[in-house]
Amino acid sequence: MARKRENRCKKCRRLSTKLFLKGEKCYTDKCALERKKSRVFTRRRRLSQYGRQLREKQKVRWIYGVRENQFKKSYRMAEKSSGPTGEDFLRILERRLDNVVYRLGFSVSRSQARQLVNHAHFLVNGRKVNVPSYLLREKDVVELEKKSKKLPMMKQILKNSEGRTVPEWLEIDKKSLKGIVTRVPQREELNQEIDLTLIVEYYSR
Repeated sequence: MARKRENRCKKCRRLSTKLFLKGEKCYTDKCALERKKSRVFTRRRRLSQYGRQLREKQKVRWIYGVRENQFKKSYRMAEKSSGPTGEDFLRILERRLDNVVYRLGFSVSRSQARQLVNHAHFLVNGRKVNVPSYLLREKDVVELEKKSKKLPMMKQILKNSEGRTVPEWLEIDKKSLKGIVTRVPQREELNQEIDLTLIVEYYSR
């Protein structure tokens, strides 16, 4: 089924939070949220507890670009883990192939990473994988496919992604364009602006 396209800037404005859905544009003054700061806007009504839970759940889903059914499936997987459900849920989202491609600097946004994975531009442990939700484990190796390395499009993407900080739970060899998942991310390495309690409450109703 085709993915429903929505205005990404509208999502950020709705939450009054930068979700970094449009890559490099989000870091410039062209960002719609930056422009909005100079405008006068009406005060929003106070959200109920359920409204806050739903808002936080939607924020995280939009950040990672995951469909509702996949998002819920990932949460149920985290419920079965031995650690704190909220933290393990974020760890699962972080270890998705499309997110790791983005974190390694092989794309300027998660949506672009998802497209590149769909078109089989990446290898995992030497084998082509075209499933964005593929869950990576410790010691897995993600590599740009040999032919893809020569594409002008990829060279431009890599140039635009220069300077991005790679998380400490990943290692990258910029010369061979190969990344390794050295371990699972720790809580302090996860997004600190996400209220995990609200998401756990939402799915515990």
